[in-house]
Amino acid sequence: MNIPVIMRCLFVSCLFAAITTGAQSQNISINSVQNSLEALATNFPQEKIYVQFDKPSYAPGETIWFKSYIMTGADPSQISKTVYIDFINTQGRVLKHCVSPVLQSGGSGDYSLPLEFKDEVVYVKAYTKWMLNFDSSFLYRKTIHIIQPKPATKRPVPAIKTAIQFLPEGGNIVENIETNIAFKAVHFDGTPAPVSGAVFNNSNAKVADIKTIHDGMGAFSLTAKNGEAYTAKWKDDLGNNYETKLPAAQATGIVLKVLPQADARSFTIQRSDNAPANLQKLYIIASMQQHLVYGAAVNLKDVPVTGGAIPVKELPSGILQVTIFDSNWTAMAERITFINNENYSFEPEVGFAELGTDKRKLNTLVIHTDSIAANLSVAVTDAGIGIDSSDDIVSRLLLTGDLKGNVYHPYYYFQNNSDTLQKQLDLVMLTNGWRRIDWENSIRNKYPKIKYQNEADYLSLAGKVYGATDQQLKKGAMLLLIINNSKDTSNRFEQAIVDQSGKFANPNIILYDTSKIYYKLSGNESFANSSVVNFDNSLSSPKTITEDTAANAFLTDTATENYRRRLAEEELRNAKFRQGTTLQDVVVKTRTKSPMQVLDEKYASPLFSGDGYQFDVMSDPFGRSAMSVFQYLQGRVPGLQITTAGSTPSVTWRGGTPAFFYNETPADASMLQSISMSDIAYVKVLRPPFIGAVGGGANGAIAIYTRKGGDVATTPGKGLPYKVIIGYSEQKEFYSPNYDIYSENSDQKDLRTTLFWSPNVLTTPTNNTFRLKFYNNDVTQRFRVIVEGITTDGKLAHIEKVIE
Repeated sequence: MNIPVIMRCLFVSCLFAAITTGAQSQNISINSVQNSLEALATNFPQEKIYVQFDKPSYAPGETIWFKSYIMTGADPSQISKTVYIDFINTQGRVLKHCVSPVLQSGGSGDYSLPLEFKDEVVYVKAYTKWMLNFDSSFLYRKTIHIIQPKPATKRPVPAIKTAIQFLPEGGNIVENIETNIAFKAVHFDGTPAPVSGAVFNNSNAKVADIKTIHDGMGAFSLTAKNGEAYTAKWKDDLGNNYETKLPAAQATGIVLKVLPQADARSFTIQRSDNAPANLQKLYIIASMQQHLVYGAAVNLKDVPVTGGAIPVKELPSGILQVTIFDSNWTAMAERITFINNENYSFEPEVGFAELGTDKRKLNTLVIHTDSIAANLSVAVTDAGIGIDSSDDIVSRLLLTGDLKGNVYHPYYYFQNNSDTLQKQLDLVMLTNGWRRIDWENSIRNKYPKIKYQNEADYLSLAGKVYGATDQQLKKGAMLLLIINNSKDTSNRFEQAIVDQSGKFANPNIILYDTSKIYYKLSGNESFANSSVVNFDNSLSSPKTITEDTAANAFLTDTATENYRRRLAEEELRNAKFRQGTTLQDVVVKTRTKSPMQVLDEKYASPLFSGDGYQFDVMSDPFGRSAMSVFQYLQGRVPGLQITTAGSTPSVTWRGGTPAFFYNETPADASMLQSISMSDIAYVKVLRPPFIGAVGGGANGAIAIYTRKGGDVATTPGKGLPYKVIIGYSEQKEFYSPNYDIYSENSDQKDLRTTLFWSPNVLTTPTNNTFRLKFYNNDVTQRFRVIVEGITTDGKLAHIEKVIE
């Protein structure tokens, strides 16, 4: 969706329909404001994040699986290639700093809660390095509920049980002008509070009634009189009585009112009768995602009130910001309104080809997206554990991601587009702050200072050589590298060329977890002896966090909580039992790794150790007799089409050509075709997405590994210098048991509440149907299936089904 073009065209039509053409002031005009906003959108685009978790709550010892989605405006973000997820305890300590690569605007990962974890919540913060340059209020935050074996003791109720805010539309109450005043009441735990009451003046005469309309929110009209102060006397649903003073009225000013209509937003602007000159010539600006969509000059010299309409039919769905400026271009009033043109969603087909709700039965979930390229994540859980009551991908990326303040059950406002629901959503707009644009600086071309550059590339190996002269740098040098990963049993040998500035980089080396990198400079001995090598992965350190404990409060019914706790207690006992025992005379047996696991650990680095088809060519008699590796692979991988006619084979998988690697170095098909089968030890066909390939590996990859001398890993030489580098967080593979095959775990009781999790279902126009298999546990009778995701053109999917 090309938002800037749409908005620019709309702006031009609106400008010609302006209320009154205005002159420039201080060299600022509507056109210059448009140019300033376009510069802001181009050079300082705003990212926002949503994180899907596999389930709404967790118990100690369980794994939190997550998938993040990043957007810029109404489009998938192309700004950042790295996303950070911090898990933080109630004392503010970072428990885990997860660093994930972003593929097609999404990143995935996991965090295993310790068995001894005692807190009742975990705070989550998600961000990109680019987002740290701007207002921290717009970082993703969430509170995750942790099920402890014993229910928490009830905390004492604070003296102020219910709080209320009164918020004039446009920002101000102005004397002698009728003003709409919205209010929002919440209990001490952040839940909405129904309230009722009235507003009284200095003489204790009632001037307005107060009554909640929806989720603690409501509105009333008030015409403030000169010298009067106003007090609200109200009662909450607990029977408590309160008195709250309303904001003081201004003697002079501007009042803005915005009324939602089907294809427009009508507005009225009214000034005080005694308004000074700067309030008699005004400007109205409507902006969306840092793009100007409407601008007009307003002449109130001869009349105190005027009005108009902003067309919104062609706009993307999201928040529209309407701002009134005085003649000096100082913002005087502001109002946000939500545009729901129902142009934001797509609905993949989700169903079961095979359904088994009995104990340990097989299920086949089918997802189909027609001719749409999309990035999806899938969670199947026990329906008895409840749902996440905070948000979903639609409400986060279209609504709450652009708001300051908490919205209760934001996904509720996207159930339909009825008049009633839109009126309720407008109350949300009236009671939440939005200050994404610093008008005072932006319209005068004063922009934010950038402290953190965006991470436009993946975290590859890079650095700089210090201590060399310009003459030595001109002669050049090669940096020889031996990379030993903490999870790897062998070493990788790589190289990087040092340029004339002393910098080096190898974009093909993407590191996971912690690696020890041994290095040696070659090509010029004096260069090597006088130089120091520093490596830089540019990772962002975890940031401190201050949490509102009422934010995104997890709410559930008692029956759901008890069911979840019962399963958690039993699973905790099983987990502790599996950890082992300290009793004497107990023989603890460990599982022997399969030959294929040993082979994979020996040859494949962590980047290449993901999901894939594995072939032990050395032990396969057909491997020695095949003419080439492509002939060997024919018919062995479902969907992999290989044609070996001609000098260069044709290879397609899932609608495209997979990436090729020779000992984890990018190669082409003709090169792999020429490798003698007697030299090949191991072949791996990696399912998409494969982050190690250029472009994200949407069609997977084929990796060829040749035999090593004596099949013994090389050990770095004694005394060789090294540096320890941290890369992307290691990602586990979701465990899904196969009850068609017996294993030693089959005798243990299966109490998994997450039955299936797949964070990277990538569809293309040709590869658009996925069949995902999983087995039921021992207790679940109803499944909850949640599919969320984003298309390449920014449409959002949220599908939720309960299967019985």
